[in-house]
Order: sequence, then C-alpha cells, then structure tokens
Amino acid sequence: MEIEPFLIERWYERYEFTTELMLSSSDCESWTVGDLLALEPDALERLASMRLGYTETAGSPELRAAVASQTSSCGSDDVTILAAAEEAIFVAMHALLRVGDHAVIETPCYQSALSVARSTGASVSEWRRCYEDSWGYDLDAFEALLRPETKLVYLNSPHNPTGSHLTPVELETIVELVREREIVLFSDEVYRGLEHDEAMRLPSASDLYERALSLGAPSKALGLAGLRLGWLVGRDRDLHRAVCDLKLYTTICSSAPSEYLSALAVRHHDTLLQRNRELVLHNLPLVEASLARLDGRLEWVRPAAGPIGFPRVVGEVETQELCEALAAQESVLLLPGNTYGLPQHVRIGFGRAGIDEALGRLERFLSA
Repeated sequence: MEIEPFLIERWYERYEFTTELMLSSSDCESWTVGDLLALEPDALERLASMRLGYTETAGSPELRAAVASQTSSCGSDDVTILAAAEEAIFVAMHALLRVGDHAVIETPCYQSALSVARSTGASVSEWRRCYEDSWGYDLDAFEALLRPETKLVYLNSPHNPTGSHLTPVELETIVELVREREIVLFSDEVYRGLEHDEAMRLPSASDLYERALSLGAPSKALGLAGLRLGWLVGRDRDLHRAVCDLKLYTTICSSAPSEYLSALAVRHHDTLLQRNRELVLHNLPLVEASLARLDGRLEWVRPAAGPIGFPRVVGEVETQELCEALAAQESVLLLPGNTYGLPQHVRIGFGRAGIDEALGRLERFLSA
C-alpha cells in the first residue's frame, strides 16, 4: 500500500501543542471525565469496577445500543464501533474497494477520505465543490461521475471544511442515484447535530438507504475527541462483516473505558450537544465581526453548520507561510488551505470557548 503524506495531521503534529491559541479546531469545546461521570449517579462506581480486559470486536452492547437509539430504523446489530472516525474510514475503504473498482469522493474533504480511497488501488474521482459557486452541490456533475464499476461514494454533511450542508432534496437525489446502482454510500456525519438552523437537520443516511454506512463519533459535535472512538451504522450486515474482518487486523477491539464513557455521553447526547451548539452560535457572529474589521482581507461563504469555516485570503498570498508567521508572531493557529488542495484558503474554527483573544491577535497580525 502506498499513501500520500497526511498534510493536515502533520500540521497539527507540528503546531497543536506548542501554539498558545487555537483558531482552527475542527471540534467543539471538550468536557472532563468528571463532567461525564456527573451525568449519572452511579457512573463513577461502575467505571471503577470495570475490568480492563478485551472487549467485543463489534463494540460493547451498551455503546452499540446507545448509538442505535439515535437512529429511527437501526438496531444494535447495525452498529460497529471502531477506533475513531479515522479507523472507520481506513477499514471501510480497504474492506470495500479493490483494484478495478471506482469510488467518488466529495472534495474538498478531510484528507483521509481521499488518500485512503486512492491507497486501495481503486480508481478515484473527485466530486469537487467550489468557492466561486458558494460551495454549491452540482448534482448533474455528481451523476456524470458514476460508472458501472463505482462501488463507493463518500459524502460529508455537515461539511468539513466549508460548514455547508446538503438540503433534504439533494440528499434524497443522491440516495436514489446510488440505490439504483447498488453503490455503497459512505456518509460522514460526524458534525450532525451542529446545523445552525435545527430545522435543517437531515436524517441519517443509514435510515434512508439500506446500503449506506453512516459515520459518527463523539469527537466533533460532542467535544470528546480524547475518547478516540467512532462508529459505522448501517443495515447491510455483509458490509459490517467486511469491516469487522479487517478490524481484526488493526485494533481487534476498542478501549473498554472509552466505550463506557462514550456510551454515557451518547445517552446524554442532547445535553452535550446543546452546550456546543450554543457556543458555536455565540462565536459565529464574533468571527463575522472580526472578518468585517479586516476590511476584505478574508472573505467567506457563511457556514450553515458545524464549528468551522473556510475563508479565502484575498490577494497573492501563500497561506502556509501566512499561517506559519501567525503562529510564530502571535502564537495563534490557523490551518492553511493547501492541506485541502486549496492554498488560497484557511480554516477557522469557532467551536471552542474564549476565541476573542485569538481573533484579536489575528486582526492585529493581518492589519500590520
């Protein structure tokens, strides 16, 4: 297997723990272990009595039941737990794609989706969305990419890094196009629940289509990235068997304490989500006001979901150099757009508390 360097994660490996203020985080404000244990009166006692042995390959019954309860048509047997969204992407694509197959990947995207699909040896086409089109979804272009040998389509809505999301009609159209061709729909839904207008929340793809795999995780919307778990939900048992067969060569099973804390969090999903939605909606106007004070240096399509946006830097600017200078001079971290193949852009994150100081330093840097 040959795979490209992981530019996003190399950037964070270099800067995330040495830069004072984060202004590019793709997750929401985190919680402590104590916060989670306080959600149920006997939670600490149950954690303390837990035996630290191997767990079930597909995941603990407790966590799988909690995840299934967030859907309208899936049960515990329709859930597979993995080591974060990253393992889910890696294992699913290598389990389902072969040389001679074809995949369609929505871009820009978290690099893992595109690079891992390519590493399987399958042919990969990008369904590219553009800033100039307000990150719109060209469904005719999508349909034109589908081939007889297309085995998998990757979608991400709400979207990283643009903060856009599909409409119900757009999602239904995509589902019908893949259903009539029996293509697996890999639906990355890690930001589901962070729609800025709750009325725009879509059903999970696993509830709409029998060959969909919906990707979820506590990392983004719930702010629990340190638990390092994710899950795939879908009604096709053969897909789960293929994923689990390959998982036996990667992690075999997940961390018992992480599964326990994740199940606790998912049972109280609405409580955790509400705080983070309120924080996102509080911070978004702060970012907009900051961009306005910068007098056109940064321009964006206003995000409609999630804790991130993807502004374009106006003028002939090398954004990696700009972000390196910002980190060095102001100890503020942005993510340069070359990590998504769009070097004129930067990713701004506004899902964490206390971003005022970071925005102020960014303004000072860009106004100098």
